[in-house]
Amino acid sequence: MSPRSDIPARLDRLPWSRWHWRVVIALGIAWVLDGLEVTIVGSFGSVLERPDTLGLSAAQVGWSGSLYVGGAVIGALLFGRAADRLGRKRLFLLTLAVYMAASVATAFADGFVWFAVCRFITGLGIGGEYAAINSAIDELIPARVRGRVNLAINGSFWIGAAIGALLSLALLDERVLGPQGWRAGFLLGAVLAVAILLVRRHVPESPRWLLTHGRADEAERVVA
Repeated sequence: MSPRSDIPARLDRLPWSRWHWRVVIALGIAWVLDGLEVTIVGSFGSVLERPDTLGLSAAQVGWSGSLYVGGAVIGALLFGRAADRLGRKRLFLLTLAVYMAASVATAFADGFVWFAVCRFITGLGIGGEYAAINSAIDELIPARVRGRVNLAINGSFWIGAAIGALLSLALLDERVLGPQGWRAGFLLGAVLAVAILLVRRHVPESPRWLLTHGRADEAERVVA
């Protein structure tokens, strides 16, 4: 980063605006998705053991949950390293796409192996989301409000958990979608991801990252 650049200081002096709200909503929704995922899968555990769904054993349901968490840990490490090389924007679009594709694939699972692999890949996407989003928010949000914004965004996990609980009530009601209602739960997560992806396309690359990679003109256009 050029020592003469005043772009980081200008970013911190920017007044709060709709631009910042767009960044917070577009990026912070990752925690809502995670809360939604964890709650829905927890609610569907006993349903997935039934022979008219996937017919999983209790141990297989547990392994699927462990693979999701393991994928999130690995995803955070792998995508975290990639954030400095690929850029914040490219990465948070990629991680959301991974989550979206894995959620759709999960909805069409026909047995334990497919379901477990999809849960692991979904975890990779969510873990990558955390790495990409934390970096982007820390670099786009003014320092004076960064702590409060991070606290609010991390707390939005429970919004996703509440939404997941409400959705589970409907999806587990066989009068609504029958025994395959659990599949709709994963498809709904993917639909939400598509909407978020459309919003994220308008979130700029981090000016700080652009500066460190010698792209000062692009960084200037973001702050201007």
